[in-house]
Amino acid sequence: MTRHPYTLLDVFTATPLAGNGLAVVHAADGVPDATMHAFARETKLAETTFVQTATAAGATYRNRIWTVSEELPFAGHPSLGTAVAVALERGETDLTYVQQTHAGLQPVTVRRDGDRAHASVLQEPAVLGAELDPAAVMAAVGLEAADAHPALPPQHVTTGLPTVVAVLADPDRLPRARYLQPAVRALSPGRSFNLYLCALDGPGTARARMFPSLPEEEEDPATGSAAGPLLAYLHARDGREHVAVTQGVELGRPSHLDCRLEDG
Repeated sequence: MTRHPYTLLDVFTATPLAGNGLAVVHAADGVPDATMHAFARETKLAETTFVQTATAAGATYRNRIWTVSEELPFAGHPSLGTAVAVALERGETDLTYVQQTHAGLQPVTVRRDGDRAHASVLQEPAVLGAELDPAAVMAAVGLEAADAHPALPPQHVTTGLPTVVAVLADPDRLPRARYLQPAVRALSPGRSFNLYLCALDGPGTARARMFPSLPEEEEDPATGSAAGPLLAYLHARDGREHVAVTQGVELGRPSHLDCRLEDG
C-alpha cells in the first residue's frame, strides 16, 4: 500500500478550529480518481485537495480539488490552503506558486510565519451571466421577495466555479435564511453551482452565506470562489474595487475573506 502524507489547515481565519477546514494530500501522482473521491468523502470537509506534478507549462504543481460530491474545476479556500500546505511541506516562506487546475493557471502568493500564513490567489477573469428572478431566489432560502435588494438582482457569475450572487436588502435578513436544497437546485436545473447570499453592511464590507446546489453538500463556512464573483458583480454595478467579507458566523466558524480587483 502506498502512503501519502496530508496536511490539515483552517483557511480564512487566524483562530484554530475556525474558518474553513481543508485536507491537502501530498505526492498524489497516480492516485486514482475514485480513491480521491472516496478520501474526500472520508474527511467530510467542504473540500479535499491532491497535489500532483504539473502537466501544464509554467505551473508549479497541479491541484485536484474534490468535494464529497464531485471534482471541482476551481475553488478559493482549497487554492489558498493547498499553497500554504505546499510551502510547509517544502519549508518555503515567501513566494508565488502557479497552480494548475481544470480552470487554468492561477498565481498563488504565500507569506508564511511558522504554522501560520497569509495567502492570496488571482482568480480567472469573471464572466457575468444571466440574471434570475429575485422572488424565486429568496423563496429558495425561505425568505420573502421583499428581502431581496431592490436594485441588485441575483445573477450568475463565475471566476472558475459557477456562482449565483444574491444580495439582500439588509444584513438583518441573512441569519433568517434556511437552506432548502431542492429549491436551490431548481434555480438552475442541470448544473451545479453555489448560491452566495450576501448583504452589504458598509461601504467596503459584506456578510455572506453559501448554499450549494448538490444534495450531499452543506452550507460552506468560507467560499473564496464566490467572494471573487461578488466583487466582480459589485464592480460591474458601482465600480468598487475592494470588499471584505465575513462568512461562517451562523455555523460557528467565523471566516474573513479580503477581495481586491487587480489590473482589471
